[in-house]
Amino acid sequence: MKKLITLLILSAIIILPLHAKEGMWIPMLLKKYNIEEMQQMGFKLTAEDIYSVNQASMKDAIVIFGGGCTGELISDNGLLITNHHCGYGQIQKHSSVEHDYLTNGFWAQDPSQELPNEGLSVTFLKRMEDVTDRVLEGLSDDMEGKADSIRKNINAIIKEATDGTHFTANVKPFFGGNQYFLSVNEVFNDVRLVGAPPSAIGKFGGDTDNWMWPRHTGDFSLFRIYADKDNKPAAYSEDNVPYKPLKHFPISLKGVEEGDFTMVFGYPGSTEQYAPSFHLKMITQQVNPALIDMRTQKLQIIKKYQNQDPAVRIQYASKAARISNSWKRWKGEISGLEKLNAIEKKEKYEKGFQNWADNIAPEYSSLLNDYKAVYNSYDDYRLAYNYILEALVRNGMETVQMAGRFNRLKEACQKDTVNIEQINRLKKELAKQLDNFFKDYYQPIDKEVSTAVLRIYKERVNPEFHPDIYQLIDKKYKGDINRYVDALFTKTIFDDKNASMELAANFSAKSIKKLQKDPTYILFSSFRDVLENKVAKPYAELSQKIKELDKKYMAAQMAYQPDAVFYPDANFTLRVSYGQVKGYEPRDGVVFKNYTTLDGIMEKDNPDVYDYRVPEKLKELYAQKHFGMYETNGTVPVCFVATNHTTGGNSGSPVVNAHGHLVGINFDRAWEGVMSDMMFNPEQCRNISLDMRYVLFLIDKFAGANYLLEEMTLLK
Repeated sequence: MKKLITLLILSAIIILPLHAKEGMWIPMLLKKYNIEEMQQMGFKLTAEDIYSVNQASMKDAIVIFGGGCTGELISDNGLLITNHHCGYGQIQKHSSVEHDYLTNGFWAQDPSQELPNEGLSVTFLKRMEDVTDRVLEGLSDDMEGKADSIRKNINAIIKEATDGTHFTANVKPFFGGNQYFLSVNEVFNDVRLVGAPPSAIGKFGGDTDNWMWPRHTGDFSLFRIYADKDNKPAAYSEDNVPYKPLKHFPISLKGVEEGDFTMVFGYPGSTEQYAPSFHLKMITQQVNPALIDMRTQKLQIIKKYQNQDPAVRIQYASKAARISNSWKRWKGEISGLEKLNAIEKKEKYEKGFQNWADNIAPEYSSLLNDYKAVYNSYDDYRLAYNYILEALVRNGMETVQMAGRFNRLKEACQKDTVNIEQINRLKKELAKQLDNFFKDYYQPIDKEVSTAVLRIYKERVNPEFHPDIYQLIDKKYKGDINRYVDALFTKTIFDDKNASMELAANFSAKSIKKLQKDPTYILFSSFRDVLENKVAKPYAELSQKIKELDKKYMAAQMAYQPDAVFYPDANFTLRVSYGQVKGYEPRDGVVFKNYTTLDGIMEKDNPDVYDYRVPEKLKELYAQKHFGMYETNGTVPVCFVATNHTTGGNSGSPVVNAHGHLVGINFDRAWEGVMSDMMFNPEQCRNISLDMRYVLFLIDKFAGANYLLEEMTLLK
């Protein structure tokens, strides 16, 4: 299979110019498969300049930021830039009514003012290696045994790669599990907040403009990586010093124009380019519409209370942003796939595939029927699984989730041999969780959201997966969910910080009965029982069957179309995508330019709408035309779009020009192209980037933090 993939990709290069805008490519393979075409498109550097283990390269200036974004180094003193929405959680944690950094922004005037962020890390890739043969060595025939063998092989590979070092590693599947790559990483845990514009800039346009073009959002924040005196990772300490990276990006002040080459280098999360039509039907006709409905209700409730109280607005700012992000993307996916007639295209492709399999490759002739059989059951399980997560984990019933966090402490106290040290550790962890929880908790929101979640779950999910709590609601409360929730919040202790903290601090075996009698814990247990006993296992088994079919289908598609272009689906490993700066036509009679400017921000200014309140100082700078060296055609460039193939995880990724100079920061995709995770449309799919000239203008002229520019490499 490894040889087959290599041969197929090599043959695909011949027709690659027809599809140059699509693809997320493995950096260590650029020299073999992509660099020639990249240079034909205008790229002036070599594959070694992008990825190398023998010399400093662009990969050494790129990090995984936190758990799901990308960031890049822009100075030799560890200064890092990523998106404002990637740093939003840290900014929010440091904010209060007295120090509202979300509203007012934050700028450290010297290193002593940079704010530490407990739990935040950044991860550098040191090297990648194809380990397919070792991962697939000695596999047993049955599915469970095969998965176990793969896990053991992967663990052995990771151990060998990291033993005696401070590095971490992971092995991830590519091409549906037909190929595996090892990534060896270096993780830094002392990362401090340096600067962030006010949300009126960093989140300008808010949920209204999210996933949309034209865009005018100054979506960036600045952090600094710290290391020990030997430039190695270390826990936070006042003795740590700014990290000295192997590479940082120089920043171009020349900007971009229509047709310019651009490259995005970062960590795209996940895509499903090669999924069958059954998957698209499930997403567009069942799962996404249901999840959209659930999150619509959550957002309406949260925003109602945010508009009434500034403190609640701060408390729920990050939560609302998390809920809204996927909510709007799901809506765009449905719209984009419908516009592409994606299901019909998949079905047409599958008809040809089936004919080929029946006549030429009988080993694949049952594949599509096998898929159909699995998806017939998988749809309901996936919906139930996702709805339980929406209820208990994804900003759903908050006190129910908090009650559930006592479960580990309960189980520790129930063991035959009680481990006092473990129990004390769990108590400390829980006390910290409770403190963070109540800092950003507002009971009226939780009460209304809980009511909505319980109602929607009952209406949408197969009764087979209804928790037994609904029997109690029907019997005791005549099916009235509002009455049940009123009673729950009257009796529970988990909406009271002092009572919850006291229970955690004094928890023992005698406390278990009190916990189990609390109605919120009863509700948590009811949902958990359904998850554990009815949903999780069959959902996992069906998911594994689909993975096995995906692996086989991937190999089959490559054999069916030996001249087609194949690139591995995104899996949150470092990837390169490249294309051109280019506007587009979203619909008949509408033409979008490739850029926006400060003029557009002033046009959107509306003091009555929170998302469009332009800061007074920015309006003053605009009125005075105080643009400095960032001016272009009498204004300041703000954002631009290009044809690079991106997805979630690419947030914060560097966008570089033909010379490898930083020209932008990727932060979003255009609404019309968010279906690119499943099907790419070169006419509509556009990544949205923040122009570095606007970033520098804000740091310099708006924030007055030009001292930060002094450590950057600026190219005029």
